[in-house]
Amino acid sequence: MRARGVAAALVAVGVVLVAGCGSSAHQAQPSTTTPEPNSIASVLARPGPNVSVVPGTEDYSPGPIRFSFLLIDNQGAPVIRPAARVSVATSKDAVPLVVAGASLEPIGVPGADVAAGDVTELYVSHFDVPSAGTYQLGIQTLGAKPVQAAFQIDVPEHPKAPAVGSKAIASDTPTIASTHGNFRELTTRVPPDTTLLRYSIAGSIAAHKPFVVVFATPKFCTSRTCGPVVDVVDAARKQLARSDVRFIHVEVYKNNNPGLGYNEWFKQWHLPTEPWTFLVGKDRRIKQRFEGSVSVGELVVAVHRYLS
Repeated sequence: MRARGVAAALVAVGVVLVAGCGSSAHQAQPSTTTPEPNSIASVLARPGPNVSVVPGTEDYSPGPIRFSFLLIDNQGAPVIRPAARVSVATSKDAVPLVVAGASLEPIGVPGADVAAGDVTELYVSHFDVPSAGTYQLGIQTLGAKPVQAAFQIDVPEHPKAPAVGSKAIASDTPTIASTHGNFRELTTRVPPDTTLLRYSIAGSIAAHKPFVVVFATPKFCTSRTCGPVVDVVDAARKQLARSDVRFIHVEVYKNNNPGLGYNEWFKQWHLPTEPWTFLVGKDRRIKQRFEGSVSVGELVVAVHRYLS
């Protein structure tokens, strides 16, 4: 399910989507029994309104998980608090396997113009799950005016998109040179993101260069997380200009036309949604991946950690 599927659902209740993609997971229902202490059911029983969760990620596998999300109140408005906590359990009545923090991350490039009404931040939480299965999440904001929510995610044995540790697919993606400077063929961004169109994935792999690649279509995504992700990657490139890391943007539609379906490079990478951002090392292995929105700070930290 593409990002715009969830976007349409939120527009119906008057909210602008910031999640990067849809999700097959669904809202977990509160328990009707007396909740066990520290369980997700006990989280839902605490003072403050229960709200809904809109996920920004959906493609998981056992091990480390990056879960991004919005909290939406019963009026369809986003709930923004400085921090939140996520409890992960096998059922809403079980003791959590792990309790992780969730912090707000900006969408797009800080300081850039944002259209009125757009949500500019979403929560990001990192936690581990031990095996494939269905997991219940209990979310509560911290500080004044607390709210809480429950959500369910499905974790298969293997993700759909390339996993961390797997080999990057050597797609012969187009470049300024290969298209003789035909930017219409290369990108839907206006003005063109020329600095992200110099190198191909295959060429970078052959040259044993570390690289960041973003699959996104700035013009044709209905959420603000598509265009801004390309801007985020370019902002990270500027901050890391002295590094040996290459930065690449790949569009997702044939001839940049949504009516023609996804292009060959999107299909070669087996992407279930867009946008996606991958960090690839000199050894061709995927070191980190970001589904949906990623902040400049998250990306720069990851490049320093995995590619420097």
